[in-house]
Amino acid sequence: MSTPVWITATPPASHGELHIGHLAGPYVAADVLTRYLRAEGEAVRFTTGTADHASSVEVRALRHHRKPEEVAEGYRAAITADWLRSRVEFDHIVRPRRDKGYGRWVQDLFSRLFAQGVIAPRARLLPYCEPCDRWLYGAHATGTCPHCGAVSDGGMCHECARPNDGGDLIAARCALCDTPAVARRCRRLYVPLEPFRETLADYWATAGLPPRLAALCESLVEDGLPDIAVGHPAEWGLPVPVEGFPDHRIDGCFEAAAMHLFGYDATGPLPRRAIHFCGFGHAFCHAVLLPVLLLAQDIKLPQDFNVNESYVIEEGVQEGNVWALDLLTEYGSDTLRRHVLQARPLGRRTVFQRERLAAARHELDESWNSWLSRLFAAVREECGGLAPQALPGGTGWDVLERRLHRGVDDLREAYGPDAFDPRRAVAVLDEMVRSAADFGHVNAHERCRPSTSCRHLPALAAQLAVASALSAWSRPVMPEGADRLAAALQVAPGRAVDWHALTAPLPGTRLAPPSGPVYGF
Repeated sequence: MSTPVWITATPPASHGELHIGHLAGPYVAADVLTRYLRAEGEAVRFTTGTADHASSVEVRALRHHRKPEEVAEGYRAAITADWLRSRVEFDHIVRPRRDKGYGRWVQDLFSRLFAQGVIAPRARLLPYCEPCDRWLYGAHATGTCPHCGAVSDGGMCHECARPNDGGDLIAARCALCDTPAVARRCRRLYVPLEPFRETLADYWATAGLPPRLAALCESLVEDGLPDIAVGHPAEWGLPVPVEGFPDHRIDGCFEAAAMHLFGYDATGPLPRRAIHFCGFGHAFCHAVLLPVLLLAQDIKLPQDFNVNESYVIEEGVQEGNVWALDLLTEYGSDTLRRHVLQARPLGRRTVFQRERLAAARHELDESWNSWLSRLFAAVREECGGLAPQALPGGTGWDVLERRLHRGVDDLREAYGPDAFDPRRAVAVLDEMVRSAADFGHVNAHERCRPSTSCRHLPALAAQLAVASALSAWSRPVMPEGADRLAAALQVAPGRAVDWHALTAPLPGTRLAPPSGPVYGF
């Protein structure tokens, strides 16, 4: 097998469950690309993890008087279960507190970088809460971003994606007791980025960054690349393996970048290409810190970035209307996946609207499932449930066939990594289904002509060919329904997205349509 394409998705912090905004971000989209490439015969390594040592995990534990490991373990299990329910299938989900050798591997990487001078000590101001007797870093601090003025925690602004050092957070307060913080000098370990200026600039210039991410990276270079704290005085997380910092823990952003390398298995051959999926608020880790970890080890790797904006949950929306588990239970994976791909926030924020999720189910029921139901009923009534003894044909079949061939080219482009656009893929699939349904309605009248018998059978064979192709063409978007359709037609699941899939089941094949809808439920 050839060296794989490496696809990553941001490790979510295990301080809460997944909601629909998470699915609309990196996870479903990355799974779509993974499924498409695999159907093409490409070797793919699809990885993520859970950020169990994130400061937000400890903050949630302190607020609810629980142990951080209990919070992390409980939500990690919920997150991975939601990925499975939504048919997002990773090759490796790094479990920081369970994967054998993980902690030592990250600490060894940290130690090597310190020995190389990539990590160095600095004494800087850091917020401190006197009532809590606690240093405030990451989610422990809240204040105003010194770069964009948005509300931010101490470390990374999820609005502008630029880092702060905690001490430059404006009007910093304790996230637990809301007491104004006191700035104290604290000696911590940092990765100074300025020595990587030229190599990072060259890397970003050749990476084909999305415009907003390119603007961020160019601004960082223009303003002077900052020093990034990679350790903090704390109780939760992996201990810093450097003498002189006995009560410090490795920073969550550093660990998330290292987690990607561990998930790929850095001991094996390097991938020929890496494709990173992340929200813009997490882009610094993917586009800056991860490349630095690679460059520091003399690893140059072609990398691409698929960056989404926020999928906003408006205030007043009840919690039961946004959690992934609840929506998957109510709508199923097919409906939810096609909805989040249609609503995927690219270039600007989008707002979750439940009526659009309902509209996605309506489209599946009224267009996709309605056509397939009529087709299976016609085969049952006219052919005893067997694929007809006829070649695909019928009035308008040559036009429809040409249209489908053009659509496949469009679909392959939308699925492919160079022009990845899953929203376009959904639109193309919908147009294909509507065209096939129209073809079926027109040719259904052939049964009423007394002059010739069996004239309608070629049109049934043609529609079965389209349905067979749809089981392959729609699988990256809606794998559950696509596999159900393949089983109904007795064709192999997971075939390539190409025009060869446009082949009807062999004449005489007994079809096995499901008792309910093919797509969704």
